This record gives sequence, structure tokens and C-alpha cells, in this order.
Amino acid sequence: MADESVLPADAPVPDAIVRSVLIKASAETVYAVVREPGWFINDGEYREHKIVRHGTVTEVIDPVHGRFQLGIEAQEAPYRIFFRWLGGGLGEISDAPNNTVEFIIDPAGTAKKNLVRLTVCERGFAKLGLDEPVRRRNYEENFRGWEEQLEVARALAEGGRRTDDEDDEE
Repeated sequence: MADESVLPADAPVPDAIVRSVLIKASAETVYAVVREPGWFINDGEYREHKIVRHGTVTEVIDPVHGRFQLGIEAQEAPYRIFFRWLGGGLGEISDAPNNTVEFIIDPAGTAKKNLVRLTVCERGFAKLGLDEPVRRRNYEENFRGWEEQLEVARALAEGGRRTDDEDDEE
């Protein structure tokens, strides 16, 4: 049930969320999905974002949720990408505590069958400096949200994704 807590009432808020999903696609296909800054900012259905790059910081503008700043900390195509992100409205990425979001793609199939495990690890809840109830609410919303977003990634990777070349043909 969505309203039930994912944490016991007396448990401290963990620093990290780790969630995984199996996807019937190649690591390269899944990486093409998760390397897009902010692909996971949505309501369970992928929508394109306006992406504006400011040096090492990328601003993602979502028509529903507003502006978010992300920095790519590391990438090892096609198996890992690591973002640092700061929610919209809080200032520059370097001005406030922020979370990190790492996507890891591990082969889970065989040479004849493309299957990968996509794992997301969001870290940094302990240092956000918000009071405990706010930190708990944010953690629980994101915990549920990652399940939804991993399903979006699965649908995009398994169902095929439009490429820039396909967009140009219209």
C-alpha cells in the first residue's frame, strides 16, 4: 500500500536507497536510457525534458516538476553512470547538500540471451540537514519512486526507444 511506511517508525532514516530490476536488453541499450540526465524525473511515464548544459552542471527542465541540476560524477559505458543531483529551487549544485544517484548495469543473461540487472543507489539522505520527519518523507517517497522509475527504464529498454535519427525522419 502506497501510504504505508517503508521504514519502522522508530528506525532512523538510512542514508541510501538501493533498488534493482531485471531488464531483457543489452547493457548498451539500458545504458542509453540511464545516461540521459533526468530521465527518472517523471510520474511513472517517460517524458522528454529540456536539457541545458552549464559547464559540468546539466539543468533538467521538467514541464511538471520544474528545474533540477545534475552533475555527472563518473561514467563507465555501458555499465555505470553516477550523477550528483540537487532538487529544483535550492540553489547551485555546489551551494547545498545533495544526493548522488548511481546506476549500475550488470549482465545477468547468457551469450544467447540479453538480460541485465539495473541497480540504482541513491545516497545522501543523512546529510540533507532537513529535520527527521522531512528527511523520512523524502526517503520514503524516493524509495517508492525508484520502483516506478526502474519500471520506466525497463519499458524504454525493452520496448525500444526513439533515436535522434528517427526524430529527424518525421
